[in-house]
Amino acid sequence: MSETYPQRTGVLVRPHLRLSDRQVRDLDALSRRILEAQGILCYNARAADIFKKAGARVDASGDVARVHLPAGLVDRCIRSAPARVVLGAREPRNRLVLDAAEPRVRFGSGSETNIWLDVSFDGAQPRFTRQPGSIARLREAAHLCEHLEHLDFFIRCVNIQDADVTPENKDVNKFLASLDNTTRHVQAGLTCLARLDTVLRAGEIIAGGREAFAGNPLLSFICCAVKSPLQMVDDTTETFMEISARRVPVVISSCPMGGATGPFDEYGMVALINAELLAGVTLNQLVAPGAPILYGAVPVRTRLDNLNDMYAAPEFNHYNLDCAQMARFYGLPCYSTAGVADASVPGIQATVEKMITLSSVPRAGAQYIHYAFGLLERTNTFCPEQAVLDNEHIGIVKRMLAEPAIGPESGARFLEILDEVMASDHKTFMYHLPLPTRDPVYACYPLEDGEGGALRAAHERCREIRTRPRAALPPALRKDLRRHIPGILPATLDTPRAEGTPS
Repeated sequence: MSETYPQRTGVLVRPHLRLSDRQVRDLDALSRRILEAQGILCYNARAADIFKKAGARVDASGDVARVHLPAGLVDRCIRSAPARVVLGAREPRNRLVLDAAEPRVRFGSGSETNIWLDVSFDGAQPRFTRQPGSIARLREAAHLCEHLEHLDFFIRCVNIQDADVTPENKDVNKFLASLDNTTRHVQAGLTCLARLDTVLRAGEIIAGGREAFAGNPLLSFICCAVKSPLQMVDDTTETFMEISARRVPVVISSCPMGGATGPFDEYGMVALINAELLAGVTLNQLVAPGAPILYGAVPVRTRLDNLNDMYAAPEFNHYNLDCAQMARFYGLPCYSTAGVADASVPGIQATVEKMITLSSVPRAGAQYIHYAFGLLERTNTFCPEQAVLDNEHIGIVKRMLAEPAIGPESGARFLEILDEVMASDHKTFMYHLPLPTRDPVYACYPLEDGEGGALRAAHERCREIRTRPRAALPPALRKDLRRHIPGILPATLDTPRAEGTPS
């Protein structure tokens, strides 16, 4: 049914199945055993009451309740969760149709980084300058990503830290700074629950009204209601329930760290995060049956030398491949992770670390791959030049993942060419194959080493993209937003600049 929607096509893959059917069933059984026997600690009294009224056993003790979820309740909620979620966009052709039955992979940005890494050159040598996140830099990131052809959606990738940003106005400004500079789907977390309806009202104005927004939800939310291991946090659980009640697409995200808040062991790690996400899906569907939700697995590894999270470890691939397979088992669209570097600056280490996951995790067929553009130093730093490099890498990966174009037509075409080649004096195919511009073959690395290398080429491309027209909202719509949406800061809907590094 997804073909009835204009959408970004991503790349349709033939899923790599790391787990056998038996292993999937074993992990499912272990997760259910955890939820029913161990239970999940719930620090939100309203959520505990919702679980109890639905048939869960709830043991309350002070400010926390231990919720034991029976398998039948979990099953009922999985069945009511939609297998297809539509994420809208300002430009209809940029919509995403995430279908759990269709392993069509899209790549996007992610994380709310505190550091923006500027790149400049002193002769041939790159110079890196760390800058704080700001509204201007978030706008710059959204504009850049609008012009990266392989980026399919935009998750705010810069934490706005301007002096006039407060918890009360942060949400409306980060969403509007993004929506004013990209026509692709925009997603972020919610800082202040009291601003939820304000953000949604802004989305409705841009979409053309409440009904239009419901059919084309051009913004959505990530919510980390679960803290590993097995804890539902009070405030984020409340936020998660309110988003669910409004039937806006939401990612239930969980991020255990193998060796710290989760086990190193692959089996235990996947069973743990799967149990946590099933608990989140259950709550979401109890609040609003049929509400759109994504299975948001973000399992990482712990470094043993400094206890930071680690994205370039082989186990990271294992965890994420398994989780994508579990999401498909339940018929839920999957929000997954690839393309993060542990390195702090662009270079060969960052490229290798990113390609380890970009060439592996998407093969599982997760519909929504975040963190894939510009992230360095785990998820602490965003670098525009790195995002340009990542765009080229993901282009290679998309080509690598493409389904084989083999059928009767291709066979007949080859035999025709073969006859020509064998009848020629040179006996080569070079003069008979269609040129790369007419045939979908990979030609060459677009950022080839020259003077200054690939990083300088990426730097020049960033500078060129800055000169392109902004995908700004129409003036009348910007005026309407300022009139009806409180808390918009001047920098958020500022007059678009054609060029220059954000101040």
